[in-house]
Amino acid sequence: MKRILSGMRPTGKLHLGHWVGALSNWVSLQDNYQCFFMVADWHALMSEYKNTGQMQQLLLDNVADWLAWGIDPEKSVVFIQSQVPAHLELFIILSLITPLGWVWRCPTFKEQIRQLKDKEVNTYAFLGYPVLQAADILLYRADFVPVGEDQLPHLEITRELVRRFHFLYKREVFIEPQPLLTKIPKLLGLDGRKMSKSYNNYISLDEEKESLRKKVLSMFTDPERKYKHQPGRPHVCNVFSYYNVFSPKMSSQVENWCRQAEKGCKECKAILADIIEEFILPHREKKKKILKEKKMLYNILEEGRKKASSFAEATLKEAKKVMGL
Repeated sequence: MKRILSGMRPTGKLHLGHWVGALSNWVSLQDNYQCFFMVADWHALMSEYKNTGQMQQLLLDNVADWLAWGIDPEKSVVFIQSQVPAHLELFIILSLITPLGWVWRCPTFKEQIRQLKDKEVNTYAFLGYPVLQAADILLYRADFVPVGEDQLPHLEITRELVRRFHFLYKREVFIEPQPLLTKIPKLLGLDGRKMSKSYNNYISLDEEKESLRKKVLSMFTDPERKYKHQPGRPHVCNVFSYYNVFSPKMSSQVENWCRQAEKGCKECKAILADIIEEFILPHREKKKKILKEKKMLYNILEEGRKKASSFAEATLKEAKKVMGL
């Protein structure tokens, strides 16, 4: 089977944006690929180095969500990045051969410096973020990396580093990974901005019923539709975009409600709240059971650590050997 490496940073609770943007894809990939799914805690620390107190709690909470929503540790390797020392060692090796221009030109670096200005991420480590990401991928000789188009520059640096390493040391050690482009449905936050913990505009993957309902009823709708009798414009309504994702069979019906002013926005949002609650409920209950069985959770992570370490250390050993180390 072809191999995949992907990860998530434990910087907050997982929300519907994580499910739509990555986790649902992970679940489907498990049947056709050998998957390594990584809790990217070193990457999280790039921006959260001042706020490490909740890292362990968030880490376990995120993994519990992965399992509750369909990641199967019998099919996939689930592990914590910082528990596999080879990540940092290969990061240093790749840093030795990475020209500064390659990381400076990465378009997401300057963009994230602006977006995370309150986090003070203008650091040596953050500049090297794509190189650590390359080490993550190359250690497991991943054939593919599931990415959105905005992440392609990061993956291209990984591919360039493979070619440079092979050119310098005259031996092929790594696989040049290919992007596995994923189509991500439009799912903005409740206020129409990007769904984010920092904006507090998200619905978590374990959102309780009353909280969920309150959040959905607060969602932004068509700003020009102020009264129920006025026809709406579903194409500019954030609520309609959620119907497209979570109840696509109802989309045409909802569009008619809106354009013909058959239902008001409040009623439309109340129906959506019920749909999302039904969607979340079984996973929320499963997660509660998982978190009550912490020993099982730790065992899964320990087994994942062993499998990941075995694979990563073999790759690292070969890389060091061709370098004469």
